[in-house]
Amino acid sequence: MAPLRTELRQLPVPTVGADDGLLTVEACGLCGTDWDFYTRQRGAHLGPLILGHEIVGRVLAVGEGAARRWHIKTGDRIAVEEFLPCGQCELCKSGRPALCEATDSRSEKPFLRYGSTPVDVPPGLWGGFSEILYLHPRALVHHVPDDLSPDLATLFVPVSNGIRWVLKEGQLPRGGTAVIIGPGAHGLGCVVAAVEGGAKQVIAVSRSSGARLDAAQALGAIPVAADRADVVASVREITNGEMADVIVDLAPGAPDTVETALALARKAATIILAASKRGKPVTGSLNDIVVRKELTVKGVRGRDYQSVEEALRLIASRRYPLERIRTHEFQLEQADQALRVQGERTDPSAIHVTVVP
Repeated sequence: MAPLRTELRQLPVPTVGADDGLLTVEACGLCGTDWDFYTRQRGAHLGPLILGHEIVGRVLAVGEGAARRWHIKTGDRIAVEEFLPCGQCELCKSGRPALCEATDSRSEKPFLRYGSTPVDVPPGLWGGFSEILYLHPRALVHHVPDDLSPDLATLFVPVSNGIRWVLKEGQLPRGGTAVIIGPGAHGLGCVVAAVEGGAKQVIAVSRSSGARLDAAQALGAIPVAADRADVVASVREITNGEMADVIVDLAPGAPDTVETALALARKAATIILAASKRGKPVTGSLNDIVVRKELTVKGVRGRDYQSVEEALRLIASRRYPLERIRTHEFQLEQADQALRVQGERTDPSAIHVTVVP
């Protein structure tokens, strides 16, 4: 299928067996990887896809075995992760389902994953930009409170990523300092996690001022706009020269931010690399700085099951103005517009975009 093209299709609704189910999709958030698939920077060989993997909806039908395994019933509101891991490999057992070959869309082997599995793989209903989603027996599902709006609940992905990246992988100490480079939806999820984790200071760095830095400030971060101030000097001033314990780089396609992260790190700090640089080389004296400061540098993809549970509880607590993150909503027939607002930044106020079937 050609890049940057959408069309509405009708697909048959499969019969539910003992171990699977169906979901009526209520809302699906957009992610940067949706834009990568839409432009065919990724998955050009896969054929037509139903995009969307930040999925919340109501259980339409569920088999007896699946209902017992997932502890759900018809009518329950649930969130569905994109991963369909095998559950048996060492990566699954160690809590890293995103790396399981059975659900890795970057794998050369056959895989299943919501939002990136072609429609010609039966039963075809593999994405959240749809009225109905097929609940595979390996699906990872989570209860969502009935009083939590489905569009707000789609933030379970960026918030759970923030919890895992900042607190679990980054090991941000209470009273420590976190710097988040790139305050998009996932960056703002990291801001929330850092504040919730007891950070003394959370600093959000963006290329320029605007809606994203405003949202970061509302969520508890100190904003720094790179086009108005020297980022390293600003962080040094804010921290009284101590610099940061954890730095999360969420700037896609911008290799220079890795150098910035290294400059912002105090000795023995942790740098979390969470954004693809899209093949662009990272230059500079990176090895020497890592060695001299004894830094820990980690790459991250996705989240673990427990982080999603914690994220949904945090969202439901309403302790943070998360409405500042969820900015735009589109109908299913407006999916192309939604993707362009997210991917082309046609509206600078856009942060987290939701498609509502």
